[in-house]
Amino acid sequence: MRRLVESVPNISEGRDQAVISTLAAGVQSIPSVALLDVHVDPDHHRSVFTMVGEPKAMNEALFSLVQQAQQLIDIRQHQGEHPRIGVVDVVPWIPFQGVSMDDCVTSANELGVRIGKELKIPVFLYEEAKKVSLRAKLEVIRRGGLSVLKDRMKKDKDWQPDYGPPTIHPTAGAMALGARFFLIAFNVVLQCDDLAVARQIAKSVRTTSGGLPSVKAMGVPLSSRELVQVSMNLTDYRETSLRQAFQAVYEEARRYGIDILESEIVGLVPEGAWDAKLWHDLKLRPMKSDPVIESRLEQSLVF
Repeated sequence: MRRLVESVPNISEGRDQAVISTLAAGVQSIPSVALLDVHVDPDHHRSVFTMVGEPKAMNEALFSLVQQAQQLIDIRQHQGEHPRIGVVDVVPWIPFQGVSMDDCVTSANELGVRIGKELKIPVFLYEEAKKVSLRAKLEVIRRGGLSVLKDRMKKDKDWQPDYGPPTIHPTAGAMALGARFFLIAFNVVLQCDDLAVARQIAKSVRTTSGGLPSVKAMGVPLSSRELVQVSMNLTDYRETSLRQAFQAVYEEARRYGIDILESEIVGLVPEGAWDAKLWHDLKLRPMKSDPVIESRLEQSLVF
């Protein structure tokens, strides 16, 4: 059996196609790594790369990606709707085939050591790779943005990075690096421009407010379209499915007399989370090819 891991690095660039293309080409140049999808969002001002590869090759590809992004993107000039702390905001390691979660934790640490030492970017480990319990959740690391993180690093011994210098990199910021289960990023676009409503719906469906299990959610303006969106992360689709998440947002929106325009999947989904009826039932925006990661991998010329 092949030993494969998945990673979905989030890049803080969603508007300069030349930069995105350069970063994608860099990933594609690494043998034994397949770049299966690049999801670009100008409003969020971020791009999500979906990659699958052999562990050692993935380590090289991710390091090269962070290094290139450090050279091409200046976090001081970045403005977007999605929370972020660095030019490469988050890099998760996800077991895919023949690899354990412990293996992914080891790989995350190996990559963190190298990024901290060679690129001088402070690295915070999260989820299964965490070393400090209070930093286990990504949203805790991101809370308040880069300026708040910078202040915490100065004042709180619990906020010294796991790897790298104890100060924010001037242009690259910081990054979160971890190991976790499959996560599905799922956005539902409302037929209105009322951000307060989107935020209230997000509050109603997310786990921390008593909503659905394994759901993180926030309301986001889509300035380019004069619409709003409920942006969700389904951290365990076995507990809350795409259909259940959509239905919860739909029912909450109806309470405000608002319809749903469409929804979208950011990146790809595992085979166990998908069925063909979802295209219709979720009003999903069309994608250029199959949204299932296993199918994309089969079509890849890399393996």
